[in-house]
Amino acid sequence: MKQPAVDYRAFRLSKLHDPQYSHLKLLFGWVGYFILYFLTENLIPAERCTPVHMWLDDVIPFCEWFVIPYVFWYVLIVLSLGYFLLYDVDSFRRLQTYIIITQIVAVTVYILFPSRQDLRPTVFPRDNFLTDCVALLYRLDTNTGVCPSLHVAYSMGIASVWLKKKDASRWCKAAVTVAVILICLSTMMIKQHSAVDFFAALPVCLLAEGIVYKDRYRISLRRKRR
Repeated sequence: MKQPAVDYRAFRLSKLHDPQYSHLKLLFGWVGYFILYFLTENLIPAERCTPVHMWLDDVIPFCEWFVIPYVFWYVLIVLSLGYFLLYDVDSFRRLQTYIIITQIVAVTVYILFPSRQDLRPTVFPRDNFLTDCVALLYRLDTNTGVCPSLHVAYSMGIASVWLKKKDASRWCKAAVTVAVILICLSTMMIKQHSAVDFFAALPVCLLAEGIVYKDRYRISLRRKRR
């Protein structure tokens, strides 16, 4: 059985600054995000938000089955961070840093350039359990603060870290890749996001990728120059 990289049983808040536990401070990034999420969701009215739309939105059909990968996104974040927290602290640091960077950039954009999407169907084409889940999701999450999509950004970060993990199996990497592709598609298939939000997330991901993995890219460039 694989042994945890850090023995958290001895952790106390007073030890938060100890080298072996200092990576846990990155989790406070979630506190800041949830505070800003609450403020942007409740203090910026939909009337002030610019609708985002492109021709692809009219081509992509609504499909309630994609609510499954959309919701699985939350599970994937917890599983990935939890696994890295236990068994690969370096990957945990990189993924959590990646998430914090995309959070900061996205929330800044939400505040400076408020956005919304008006793609949600007023009447679902079918009536079943999955459309009920989508309706519940609509009620819990407003259609504002959508561009760029954090569903896409976080998913890309998760895929990036897992695919660079040398001791991860091919099956694990393949499963993560498929999950991330389905999650990205789900944002548009259940009409939670415009395709614009997907494409807008890509440069945010590139920024985070460059910052989080700058050491590896520098080494790679040096090797190529030799």
